[in-house]
Amino acid sequence: MADHAANHSAAGRRPVLITGGAGFIGANLADALAAEGRDVLIYDALLRPGVEANLAWLKARHPQRIAAVTADVRDAGSLAAAAAEASAVVHLAAQVAVTTSLADPVTDFAVNLGSTVTLLEALRRRADPPPLIFASTNKVYGDLADLTFRRDGEAYVPADPEILAHGIGEERSLDFHTPYGCSKGGADQYVLDYARSFGVPTCVLRMSCIYGPRQMGTEDQGWVAHFLIRALEGRPITVYGDGCQVRDVLDVGDAVAAYRAALARIGAVRGRAYNLGGGPGNAVSLRQVLGAIEAIVGHPLDLAFEGWRAGDQRYYVSDTRRAAADLGLAAPLLWRRGLARLADWLAESRGLRLGGAARQAMPA
Repeated sequence: MADHAANHSAAGRRPVLITGGAGFIGANLADALAAEGRDVLIYDALLRPGVEANLAWLKARHPQRIAAVTADVRDAGSLAAAAAEASAVVHLAAQVAVTTSLADPVTDFAVNLGSTVTLLEALRRRADPPPLIFASTNKVYGDLADLTFRRDGEAYVPADPEILAHGIGEERSLDFHTPYGCSKGGADQYVLDYARSFGVPTCVLRMSCIYGPRQMGTEDQGWVAHFLIRALEGRPITVYGDGCQVRDVLDVGDAVAAYRAALARIGAVRGRAYNLGGGPGNAVSLRQVLGAIEAIVGHPLDLAFEGWRAGDQRYYVSDTRRAAADLGLAAPLLWRRGLARLADWLAESRGLRLGGAARQAMPA
């Protein structure tokens, strides 16, 4: 169902199309684009709990800039119609959970890979195809089981000093694990090949763990927000594996800056893939994040540990040097500050209290 989407076309303005635009990253990106005066068309099935609130927030903040189409990306006709009007596309819509992909690989394939090819075809049919920025994942590199890691306190670290210093680079061989890894990895490669084979200006951002305000984290996706939500509500937290697995977390504001830069510099970055994460300076284990959360909420956490999940990486940190250079990215927000900011937003949005004196000690 379209919501005044035709108004943009009637006014001669072509919007930026954001698939999955009512989600966490999409809502933050749409807000930033609308604030700079760009029209945005949100394309979202509104299936994830809480995203309706994100869309309402966007419309309230930017009533003349935000339009919406409530539709599934598997609806080829609706998706093609939205793409036909776009000045640019950011493709964020996806099935995002490895566990769901293992339970229903056919749906995972249709949402992640099938819809991406549908969207690329819609753009290819246009006389002057607009740019498309695709949200890929660090899962395209597999479980990194060929690398050697050692446990250093509460975190795994790589034995290779180059990886320890800089992280995993784009030259790393692709190695798709789980249906989710295959569907996102396949889509990643189609997006890059449409630039090579058909001249569609595309760029791929292989994201690590993004967190921040407007995130509705669950056990399967968005673990930083999920841990905070459970802690704020005094509910138990399940950790899969030993909790020493390391990720380079990135605040959503920095992720949004990367997407905006990719759109602005598409002539220089078309046909390229970039690893997008917090880098070595924001490499942190689950146990270290949980320790910081405990300080924020001011009480011990109720933790339970379960076995490792399929395709889980002991360590993944992005080598962000190429992205920083080509996209002109500033140094990312340090994770403790970003975590405190997310805690403030979650507490306020859910009417919850933070942990008094312990919270006061966290960095502003």
